[in-house]
Amino acid sequence: MSATDLPAPGRRPGGALRARSRRRALRNLAFLSPWLVGFGVFFAYPLLSTVYFSFMHYDGFNPPAWTGGTNWSYVLGDYPLFWPALRNTLWLVVVMVTLRVVFGLGIGLLITKIKTGAGLFRTAFYLPYLAPPVAATMAFVFLLNPGTGPVNHMLGGIGVPTPGWFTDPHWSKPALTVLALWGIGDLMVIFMAALLDVPKEQYEAAELDGAGAWHRFRFVTLPNISPIVTFAVVTGVIQTMQYYTQPLVAGKVASGVIGNSGQQFEPGYPDKSTLTLPQLVYNLGFQRFDYGSACVVALVLFALAMACTALLMRRGGTFLSAED
Repeated sequence: MSATDLPAPGRRPGGALRARSRRRALRNLAFLSPWLVGFGVFFAYPLLSTVYFSFMHYDGFNPPAWTGGTNWSYVLGDYPLFWPALRNTLWLVVVMVTLRVVFGLGIGLLITKIKTGAGLFRTAFYLPYLAPPVAATMAFVFLLNPGTGPVNHMLGGIGVPTPGWFTDPHWSKPALTVLALWGIGDLMVIFMAALLDVPKEQYEAAELDGAGAWHRFRFVTLPNISPIVTFAVVTGVIQTMQYYTQPLVAGKVASGVIGNSGQQFEPGYPDKSTLTLPQLVYNLGFQRFDYGSACVVALVLFALAMACTALLMRRGGTFLSAED
């Protein structure tokens, strides 16, 4: 070894390398800092605070007092509205999300096949999605009014039994589903973009092999758009887990409370059939001032959303694969 290969006196051989590594790490942290700040302020801190307050008795006016698992045992065991709200939320997730994806994909397929006037139909199906949720819900409650609504008048005119819609516990959730299907324009646009991106050569090859319309859809269309279907299902589940405005407004209008601004309203009309977990969080936290119990419901909702999302992200591609 020559004298030039020896390290300089007083300097450690790895000092310069460690200094470069520190500078690189600090530079990476500087670039990541906007995300880290946003994650800490808008996700980590609220989540940790929710966990903390779920073990406290806190009404927003007095200092929090430790209660252990009292809030959890109350919400999961003694609170009569929790399980109906959970069942309604899961019902909406399963039925509403499934029908929205199926209808959005079906309308997207239909419009991509139209040769004349496709732009007109695309605009007509997309415009309802732009309607404000409160105005759209109020309009649907009036349209589906069992006594004076035009929908029941038409159904009665052709001899079909007329449902109670938003005034009947058995029909209130299907009525909300009809409202959700009316505003299907967002999914229609997403599916149209995915369908137009499917290679035409694959359709031509399938036709040469004698594949019919169903087999072309099953083995060509679905595998190509499976990431978009998974995206639509995951985002639909997350949005439905946060379903708040439409059922609350529908219950208020159908019960006649919407006109009485000073009247206290218990969500879920009729007979708790439109009660969802987000409404329960608001009712407990901002109407009953029981923030501890509200945090418990919020954490249950968060856990359900995370579990459903993880399952769909892990298994979504398997369900839509072209393999038998």
